[in-house]
Amino acid sequence: MRKSNYSFGEILYNILCVLGTKLINKDARLIRAPITIRGKKYIDFGIGLTTGKNCQIEVNGEHLKCCLKFGSNVNIGHNVRIQCAEKITIGSNVLMGSRITIIDNSHGSYTGENQDAPVVPPNERILKAAPIEISDNVWIGDGVVIQQGVHIGAGSIISANSVVTKDIPKAVIAGGMPCRIIKKYNFNSKKWERV
Repeated sequence: MRKSNYSFGEILYNILCVLGTKLINKDARLIRAPITIRGKKYIDFGIGLTTGKNCQIEVNGEHLKCCLKFGSNVNIGHNVRIQCAEKITIGSNVLMGSRITIIDNSHGSYTGENQDAPVVPPNERILKAAPIEISDNVWIGDGVVIQQGVHIGAGSIISANSVVTKDIPKAVIAGGMPCRIIKKYNFNSKKWERV
């Protein structure tokens, strides 16, 4: 059985954070302060959400409905930034380390027709966005960056300090810059096998 080994001060801090959590969202488990939440009316915090300190969870712009959704029992480490301009869906039982960035948008277009020019200040370029979906039972290591338009399949593991720019299938271990598949789970042998 896991033991937290919290000091008395940490236990007291967590109790205060639990009380504050109920003001933010009564269904969340523990939201640790300090935290920045922007566009709260567009966020579905799910059930049992836990966050570390110094997280930034935000929805930019006006929307007709909720566009940032958490599943049940999502656990987020310290210093995680989630920025949504279009749609981000995070499944149930997702575990995230610390210093993670998940962002579904960028300033400007740099491929295809109508590309932005370097003479236009970045903050004046058109915001380009594409949805992100993180499926159930995904584990995301420390320092990972997940960029717009990415889907991560159920049960996959993203290794620390990876940059995810393309879809990752279910039941794989992926890592690197850019992120690529390293191992795939074999459901017959019940082992992770190198690809």
